[in-house]
Amino acid sequence: DIDHLNPRVQKELVEWLNWLRTDVGFDGWRFDFAKGYSADVAKIYVDRSEPSFAVAEIWTSLAYGGDGKPNLNQDPHRQELVNWVNKVGGSGPATTFDFTTKGILNVAVEGELWRLRGTDGKAPGMIGWWPAKAVTFVDNHDTGSTQHMWPFPSDRVMQGYAYILTHPGTPCIFYDHFFDWGLKEEIDRLVSIRTRHGIHSESKLQIMEADADLYLAEIDGKVIVKLGPRYDVRHLIPEGFEVAAHGNDYAVW
Repeated sequence: DIDHLNPRVQKELVEWLNWLRTDVGFDGWRFDFAKGYSADVAKIYVDRSEPSFAVAEIWTSLAYGGDGKPNLNQDPHRQELVNWVNKVGGSGPATTFDFTTKGILNVAVEGELWRLRGTDGKAPGMIGWWPAKAVTFVDNHDTGSTQHMWPFPSDRVMQGYAYILTHPGTPCIFYDHFFDWGLKEEIDRLVSIRTRHGIHSESKLQIMEADADLYLAEIDGKVIVKLGPRYDVRHLIPEGFEVAAHGNDYAVW
């Protein structure tokens, strides 16, 4: 624990960050437990070290109903993420991990894919509001791995990657999934599709269907992704689209 309001602490941390950037070669920061100190302090570190990228871990609980599942409306949760970015500087390099999307996606792939369309018809996580500032992920070292605090359903992990690697936001791939789970080839295929078609953090998302057993969305008019066990969807796919990747309960055209 350190006092981030102490001028000496701020000065020495900024010097250390600049050393990491200029001497070591890092050019981006991950702010761990960012809810533990104010966004005003984070702004000092960002402004005075000038990284090309900065992402904050603001992990707070979603709002849950009496059934123990997330409420459909998670606006206060994603508003907290948006507020942090605004305070640090919305026009700068600051972003946040999209924990709202993570929490909803965790539950949606368990037969509740209707959750992936918010009440406004957009994505229900931070990517539905400010995708350029949302870093999406399936799991990380806290939620998955050995800590296993909030793991994604292990048999549906590739559905999660099919979602984040085709959607707006800046997707983040978990080391364990890529190197230890034998998913490298499948994830690589999705990455190549994203790259080849120029899908980016602010790509246009059109949600075509969102039912219990089917989520279907088109991105930039170039890529279509399907999640869920329903297979009779060919009539929903526009002419000219061909399957480019597929796996357990997901497909990409």
